[in-house]
Amino acid sequence: MVIIMGKVEKFQSYLKNFSHAACDTQSVLFGKAPEKNVTDIRVLEIGDVKVKVFVNEFWTHRQRQANSIHEISYRACFKPQLPRFFIALLTEPGDSVYDPFAGRGTTAIETALLGRRVIANDINPLSKIFITPRLSVPLLNDVEVRLEGLIFDKECKADIDLSMFYHPGTEAEIVSLRNYLVERERTGFIDDIDRWIRMAATNRLTGHSPGFFSVYTLPPNQAASQKSQIKINKKRGQTPEYRAIKPRIMRKSKGLQKNISPAEWVNLKKAAESALLLTGKAAETEGIRSGSVRLTVTSPPFLNIVNYAADNWLRCWFNGYDSESIDREITAPGTVEAWREEMLAVFEELFRITAPGGWVAFEVGEVKNGKIKLDRHVVPLGIETGFECAGIVINKQDFTKTSNIWGVDNNAKGTNTNRIVVFHRPNA
Repeated sequence: MVIIMGKVEKFQSYLKNFSHAACDTQSVLFGKAPEKNVTDIRVLEIGDVKVKVFVNEFWTHRQRQANSIHEISYRACFKPQLPRFFIALLTEPGDSVYDPFAGRGTTAIETALLGRRVIANDINPLSKIFITPRLSVPLLNDVEVRLEGLIFDKECKADIDLSMFYHPGTEAEIVSLRNYLVERERTGFIDDIDRWIRMAATNRLTGHSPGFFSVYTLPPNQAASQKSQIKINKKRGQTPEYRAIKPRIMRKSKGLQKNISPAEWVNLKKAAESALLLTGKAAETEGIRSGSVRLTVTSPPFLNIVNYAADNWLRCWFNGYDSESIDREITAPGTVEAWREEMLAVFEELFRITAPGGWVAFEVGEVKNGKIKLDRHVVPLGIETGFECAGIVINKQDFTKTSNIWGVDNNAKGTNTNRIVVFHRPNA
């Protein structure tokens, strides 16, 4: 079942009667279906507006059901099954799907895999570093040949102190690769293979397993500061050992490409030809034509919970970006009032670019230990700018490994809850 130009009532009826067994796209969306699915429907009163809330396992919570090309670490990213559900339900091949807060590019890549047209934006230029190469995927043999041809200067040193993360030999290789990529970019010779290598290397800079360039540190989506890493090293009694970067780049490349089907290769290549990737504010996207977007699937920054610049300072350095200047640009308001003001401007822009009959799936979480429920603030914003609220979709989940570690009930609180406020732009 695909709801494209359908009314809100048709969308709500689909959610109400949803079952994996009856879903036309079951094999694509969900993996193995449970025996039965019963949607729990509630009514939430927000001011004078009554909004239906639909609770069910609309998509799987299992970690490895998505395509391997998604496996790029980034803070606060949602699972690919979330955008896939809405893309498959609310669009047709060839339609434009947009994410104004693209991050690592989950919506963009899933859009491409499903044969839709990609439009993405993010204030952080790293987003483009992650998305572009995974649309124009090079052959593994070409990546290996390019890496083998690179000559590293063993005397290279970084312009900042990285000794707490890397062995001098590893640091020399990282800096040599960085210099090569910067020069290729400056001279206009950078190509899809270089961009892929840059993306894979950026993802391998630091982490907590031997597959990363660094000594044991925080997970790769959250770079430790230099001072923090010194403390980690002291606590663990560790010293950075030499880790060759070429084989680790190849290993990551193989992992990313391991289950891309021939049809998905074709879809990715086609999407790359027409993709529109912007770097700027979500409320200022003049490059997107009015009424051109069939569906937006996104997750905005949740107040100031995540410090994207601090998490990515080392990635910014490797790619020649100033993390402090990026930090000044990133939307991270500290109060609900400021957040609402920022999001109102975003919704005004979304209404402009959304096609009549189009949709917006706006994922938010609960913050401040559940005291602030952002969906209740999002609903009035969308209505104020001209959208109809089709409902709030809550994907019922069991505990994930991460949430279990931190004691978070995914169905009660936290940004893992997947509370998606869905809006529809009327035809008239």
